[in-house]
Amino acid sequence: MKQQHDQRRRTLLQWLAGTAVATTVGEATAAAAPATQGKDIARIGDAAMALEFDGQLRCRVVSRRGPRPAAVTAFAPSERLRLPNGRWIERFALTSQAADRVDGPHGPGMRHRLSGKSEEGIEKTVAITFYDRQPGFAVIRVSYRNAGDKPLLVAAWANSAHTLRPAAGRKAEFWTYSGATHPDRRDWVQPMVHGFEQRNFMGMNGSDYGGGTPAADVWNADCGLAVGHLDVVPRLVELPVRAAPAGAALAVEFKQETTLQPGQTLETLDTFLALHTGDYFAALDQYRQAMAERGLRSPDCPPECYEPIWCAWGYERDFTVPLMVGTLQKAKELGLEWAVLDDGWQNNEGDWKLDAKKFPGGEADMRGLVQTVKDAGLKARLWITPLAVDPGSDLLHDHTDMLLLDKEGAPQLISWWNSFYLCPAYQPTIDMTRDWVRKIFGEWGYQGLKIDGQHLNGVAPCYNPAHKHARPEESFEKLQDFWKMVYDTAREINPNAVVELCPCGTSYAFHNFPYMNQAPASDPLSSWQVRHKGKTLKALVGRSAPYAGDHVELSDGGDDFASTIGVGAVLSTKFTWPVDPKPKDSFLLTPEREVKWRKWIGIYRDKMLANGVYRGELYDIGFDKPEGHVVEKGGKLYFAFFAPRWDGPVEIRGLGDGRWRLRDYVDGKDFGVVEGGRNRLTLRFEHALLLEASRV
Repeated sequence: MKQQHDQRRRTLLQWLAGTAVATTVGEATAAAAPATQGKDIARIGDAAMALEFDGQLRCRVVSRRGPRPAAVTAFAPSERLRLPNGRWIERFALTSQAADRVDGPHGPGMRHRLSGKSEEGIEKTVAITFYDRQPGFAVIRVSYRNAGDKPLLVAAWANSAHTLRPAAGRKAEFWTYSGATHPDRRDWVQPMVHGFEQRNFMGMNGSDYGGGTPAADVWNADCGLAVGHLDVVPRLVELPVRAAPAGAALAVEFKQETTLQPGQTLETLDTFLALHTGDYFAALDQYRQAMAERGLRSPDCPPECYEPIWCAWGYERDFTVPLMVGTLQKAKELGLEWAVLDDGWQNNEGDWKLDAKKFPGGEADMRGLVQTVKDAGLKARLWITPLAVDPGSDLLHDHTDMLLLDKEGAPQLISWWNSFYLCPAYQPTIDMTRDWVRKIFGEWGYQGLKIDGQHLNGVAPCYNPAHKHARPEESFEKLQDFWKMVYDTAREINPNAVVELCPCGTSYAFHNFPYMNQAPASDPLSSWQVRHKGKTLKALVGRSAPYAGDHVELSDGGDDFASTIGVGAVLSTKFTWPVDPKPKDSFLLTPEREVKWRKWIGIYRDKMLANGVYRGELYDIGFDKPEGHVVEKGGKLYFAFFAPRWDGPVEIRGLGDGRWRLRDYVDGKDFGVVEGGRNRLTLRFEHALLLEASRV
């Protein structure tokens, strides 16, 4: 290993020396790192990634992660301004370069500043910082100054617009992760087929579908690029990704319609460009760490967040209290520890009074149900969907001032419940919701919340004059503050409260993560979604995050426990028992099903991989076959492989030195002993194989 490291270092030094010239462009401070330049080329970077700028401030990305440096993009106008007519200002004659050491929330690093001027008289300065503890992760901020004598109308800016190319001799195959929300609830991770394109707008992409994680990634079998913004407030950026003739293109774009007067300056957001090997996991993991250093970090989670769940949604809205109560003892007997009262307990969305048919005794009946759950040895969690108000509700009749309104003064529709949005940035909405949460925890005695609804991931800009917003975008930007209020209120009453946010099929809004402590697969459409959402959330929330696989009945075949347990997800189910009120869509726990449920719940409780460390860097979810996931816990590694049918070699990665015994911990089959350095073996399985690796 040391010889390889020394050889790589010599190669880098030889490459740097070979591109150096006697003249420099502009000035560099005394503290500058050696930024080598060739003819009309300025080169900056760290040990993992270099950025080269030509004489027009066009940039290309060079990977230093391989045995020798290699350009992975062509020179392109990566940072640029768009005018209202659609034309881009993208050529800026390079005039100066400087660098200095910096230190701050991300630790020590080197900041480079490259400046240039366009024919239109716009002076551009690109500030790019590489931090010592985040190799291959560049933080970029660009300023544009109107040095001319006429105003300039600006429509948008773009940062890190690059096209990742396939390596020489490689087929042009790419995958992408995109953090945007779409009404069709598409996969977050997709192959980039011919013609693939997504704008990945972080605002509303449907009436009640919006928000997301402001990051996008494209990768091939050799390396990948990720981009995004680093603001601690959500912003209405776009992260376009498309399959281009030359490879896979991506960028950060922001519509910022403004008039740049002579002498005025426009500054972009802090954005990032990351270069990585393997799939998108490493880049999202770096993004999470950078945001945590800026103050946006997910909370520590109590043990209750990892306990397996039974939910009464198997009975759907037609549930009755006797049906739910009749299932509690079976749930406890199987080893489940939560009981969730789902949608249907309320009279409507908005007033949130109890359904008199189900709770004829009013709140005394609700308190009695919670006590019954606790007496059965389970914890009680309640379903709610804030920010929704139904037509015909008293709230809508009495408080139209709470509505989120569009430019025309019309309310914003929430399609699923046929209701309207309330504005999360309006104080009366906040106060009402705070009182409601206090009732749920303080008066009714619930120990957790299931906050549900695709409309909760993002909201549209609000133009309601009663709210006196400084800008319409405040409703979108302050949604995270609304969730902070809910989370803080619940935890003030019960410090171990579980606050689950389930934004129904959407790609989670990253800025909401600090104010929740359980993230489910959120209505997965397939087992593939259970698995890749798990990988994504373990990167964005934390490698030991309490990600829940959602009801196993939503997986392939309605019983794919392997996909939940294999990625280290919390187990959840919505079976009905002993009766089946909905035989057409049956979730009845038959004797045959009970055998299977009992086995898998036992495995979950025995291994508790949900609070292990997810090793998402070991397998590429797009290019490695079979699909592989690894969880590390207690000195052991737990492997999960997935394929419709597999009969062939599999590489067992991540094992340290020494000898390791492999065992199928589901069916008890022994696969023998492998050496940490020689770990390729032939495996045969259908759908899934779960292995435990223990040191001999």
